[in-house]
Amino acid sequence: MHVTLAEELMLLSLDDESGVAKDGSSAGWAVAGSFLADLAMAGRIAVEEGRLAVTDPTPTGDPLLDERLERIVEWIGRKAPGKAKASEWLTRDHATAVRATVLRLCQRGLVVEERHRVLGLFPVRRYPEADGSVERELRERLASVIRHHAAPDVRTATLIALLHAARLHGLAFPDLPRKRVEMRFAEIAAGDWAGDSVGQAIRNMHVAIAAIAAVTAATAATAAVS
Repeated sequence: MHVTLAEELMLLSLDDESGVAKDGSSAGWAVAGSFLADLAMAGRIAVEEGRLAVTDPTPTGDPLLDERLERIVEWIGRKAPGKAKASEWLTRDHATAVRATVLRLCQRGLVVEERHRVLGLFPVRRYPEADGSVERELRERLASVIRHHAAPDVRTATLIALLHAARLHGLAFPDLPRKRVEMRFAEIAAGDWAGDSVGQAIRNMHVAIAAIAAVTAATAATAAVS
């Protein structure tokens, strides 16, 4: 089963038993960025100096990616030339991107939606695992790269770069020392593992996501203290 980077990130984020999203805010930024990464690898978009551009508006054949591509084309069409910033798109899209990705996982039978009410009043939705085969394969692939230092393919390296940018090291390896995981993720994120145009797009998104994640973490820390 082919899955997008967004689906892989959501599978890592959702707790298998409770269905609650771990590090939900940061994971949302990474999911939105993963759509751009997949579209860049498909030759549909480019990110240069923080600006987002569509290089080919034709569908990829993946409904999840094509929905985002249509949204991006429409959004950029309302912007002045050269004014479409990747960071602005991520801010605009991250919540919608997460909902679309979770719906796709439900449709594929990988997670199941459960509805609850907190205090009998406030509705919440959770998405526990229904079929763990895709996530197991994903974690095995990540383990071969991080634990055993195998060379990553482009998709795996891109996923690791997104996790690293959003500071989501613990989602992939909660049982390993964070310092060890961070160092290996940083090494891979800085590597020359993609072609020039895709590599440039991923590096630009890494900067945008890392900046947003830093602000999100600082805001959360301030709120916790006050």
